[in-house]
Amino acid sequence: MIIIAAIARNGIIGRDNTLPWRLPSDLKRFRKLTTGQAIVMGRKTWESLPFALPKRLNLVMTRNPTYEADGATCVTTLAESAKLAAAQDLYVIGGRAIYAAALPLATRLELTWVDADVAGDVAFPDLDLAAWECVSESARQEDGDYPYRFATYERKT
Repeated sequence: MIIIAAIARNGIIGRDNTLPWRLPSDLKRFRKLTTGQAIVMGRKTWESLPFALPKRLNLVMTRNPTYEADGATCVTTLAESAKLAAAQDLYVIGGRAIYAAALPLATRLELTWVDADVAGDVAFPDLDLAAWECVSESARQEDGDYPYRFATYERKT
């Protein structure tokens, strides 16, 4: 299970059910990493998308057993998501509650660190980076609203 997220310096990941920035290279990286894989998201994240993300198994985690998501499969647990993902990587793409549930299970983090304090109403859950080893990190980039860098972490054994 892999968590993929963009996180501002002050921990913010969302505002008004959308991303609080425009970072073209981050979106390209997201597409490159998740295409051909399974993605799991919460209902609010799903509802913020204009359509199911193409060339991916879209999974929507919800407590509502009658919820229907056109173009996605609804699940009630991360275990169910992992089972449906089978041989594919399973990327957790948000929101906060899904990230919090996935953090103890994740083996890798694909993070975009946004070098700014931004206004928002959703923050990433507490993250203890001492449990993770940074295995790659990009140089600072500036092709969007704020400077940022990419980092990949693997869980320490």
